[in-house]
Amino acid sequence: MLSATCRRLAPALRRLRALSAVAGRFLQVPGARLCSDQSERAEQPHTFHPALLQFLVCPLSKKPLRYEASTNELVNEELGIAYPIIDGIPNMIPQAARTTRQNEKQEEAEQP
Repeated sequence: MLSATCRRLAPALRRLRALSAVAGRFLQVPGARLCSDQSERAEQPHTFHPALLQFLVCPLSKKPLRYEASTNELVNEELGIAYPIIDGIPNMIPQAARTTRQNEKQEEAEQP
């Protein structure tokens, strides 16, 4: 019974794999390669493509963001927060953002 199910699903999986390969060619970032198996995917680094900055804005202030390569974050200078980039994907959830002005506030509180 299980082998019969596998035989029925095999053509659909082949079509899906072919469609995803075609879609992958159109959705590729310049310089990236289409990965067909896990070993190639593990070797390929997941980096943020700076061209996405023209489409991304801070979800809180709706202002443009700056990419900080040293920390791999998108920074909103106005609000003093930084959104992490995980595996090349920006995490734009405000609760996941890190505050960047915490050190400045501590320094101001220490000075008379």
